[in-house]
Amino acid sequence: QLQLVESGGGLVQPGGSLRLSCAVSAFTLDYYAIGWFRQAPGKEREGVSCISSDDGSTNYADSVKGRFTISRDKAKNTVYLQMNNLKPEDTAVYYCAAENKFRFCVLFDYDYEDWGQGTQVTVSS
Repeated sequence: QLQLVESGGGLVQPGGSLRLSCAVSAFTLDYYAIGWFRQAPGKEREGVSCISSDDGSTNYADSVKGRFTISRDKAKNTVYLQMNNLKPEDTAVYYCAAENKFRFCVLFDYDYEDWGQGTQVTVSS
């Protein structure tokens, strides 16, 4: 089973920024796509962004396009989610997860088998 550990969550004012990190097991990024998902209280989990293992291509939910950026550092075995211009509706527990079913990553949570424990992001004044 893969190890994924999120960090970087916290409390931020609207319009602010946070950078989440997802530390993964060595060599994971060579074979697994990594996705970021979030779940707000009373809502279903939704896909936010993902990065493919092969060519590093990325995918974003419409709600975060232009505000969030996913990236990876293979040398550090880490995937990042830079979140700018945060809004109260971005408040949620954010999870990273890994899958290796597809050449290009997808934002459907049921395709991901290994998950981190989550990190809380709260956007409030």
